[in-house]
Amino acid sequence: MSAVMIRPARSLDAGKLADILAAANAQFDWLPMLYSSAEEIMLIGDMIDSGWVRVAYVDSVAVGFIARKGTEIHALCLRPDMQGKGVARALMRDAQRLAKKLGLWSYQANDHASEFYAKAGFKEQLRTEGQGNDAGLPDIRFEWHRDAE
Repeated sequence: MSAVMIRPARSLDAGKLADILAAANAQFDWLPMLYSSAEEIMLIGDMIDSGWVRVAYVDSVAVGFIARKGTEIHALCLRPDMQGKGVARALMRDAQRLAKKLGLWSYQANDHASEFYAKAGFKEQLRTEGQGNDAGLPDIRFEWHRDAE
């Protein structure tokens, strides 16, 4: 695999990134479909316009993205065929590079994500029954602090 290149998302990336999000979410039979394709494009477009999104490219093809507002990571998504190839790690390192702390929520059912966040230095802070997320699914709060590494 070629090197992972990361750059800020552009408005025209919204459709490609919504496709990545849909493919990533389709892997989970426990995750309900909350939004239409058009709504996902609009939501991602809003995050892009706000400057939250950075895209990972391999061989000039978008393969994943991270959406971060300040210290909060709102999304980390990869094409399913790119999992386990260092793309998510490259996106997370990019986010951690200038941050002193970061936080995120992940579904409890997503064991793979929980393992990834632990390897990236995130510590579990809290578990809920999903009162604060759109899917109403049990989730976990993770936080990372530079000084804790």
